Amino acid sequence: MTSTIDALLAEAAIPAAAAPAFDVGAALHRLAEDAARTGPTPGVTRAAQAGQRLAVVARWFLNGPGAALHVDRLAQDPPASPVEEDQLDENGAAVFAGLLYLTGHPESAQFWWQLAAGAGHRGAAYCLHLHHLALGEQREAAHWRYQLLHSMTETDVLDEDFLGCLEAVASYVRHNGSTANGPTGSLEMEVDRLAGQGASCIIVRRPDRQLAAILRDFTHR
Repeated sequence: MTSTIDALLAEAAIPAAAAPAFDVGAALHRLAEDAARTGPTPGVTRAAQAGQRLAVVARWFLNGPGAALHVDRLAQDPPASPVEEDQLDENGAAVFAGLLYLTGHPESAQFWWQLAAGAGHRGAAYCLHLHHLALGEQREAAHWRYQLLHSMTETDVLDEDFLGCLEAVASYVRHNGSTANGPTGSLEMEVDRLAGQGASCIIVRRPDRQLAAILRDFTHR
């Protein structure tokens, strides 16, 4: 009986066909076509553009007239002392935040932008909108856009065209270049020095006179 079943199974078996050779070149070509056809999602593209615009705006702040003076006003000895609301120079906080962002300290930049925006600095609110948009945090980005357009102005509504124009200019500068320079190596070292002095906290503490002096040299080049 067993031999009969074995014979039937042998007859029913499908002969194995020779496996075709794997064409590596064709497979890579198909992957490339799929990638080109798919492309980045609109959300990814929007986030990338926001990050690029934010870098442009941060450089504007850093190269702006009076940037070093405002940071010097923000600086205080000892620099580890807390920032009191009546002592906050919101322009200095916005400039310092831009410097932190451009030197690789986004969490600290967000903290200082929030301080500046809380004091009524519209540019800082716009930076927060772009910052959250770049991170894909749509809800937070929408919040700061609303603050910028509705809650941080003496009139009821800030003209939407103003914001659209600002974004268009930032996009143009990003594609065509600008005279606004990024941080020098000396500025980066100063930020790293401050960051290293606050080992117990990830937020870079307030600037000191030494950083303000380096920034003054930077803006007077």
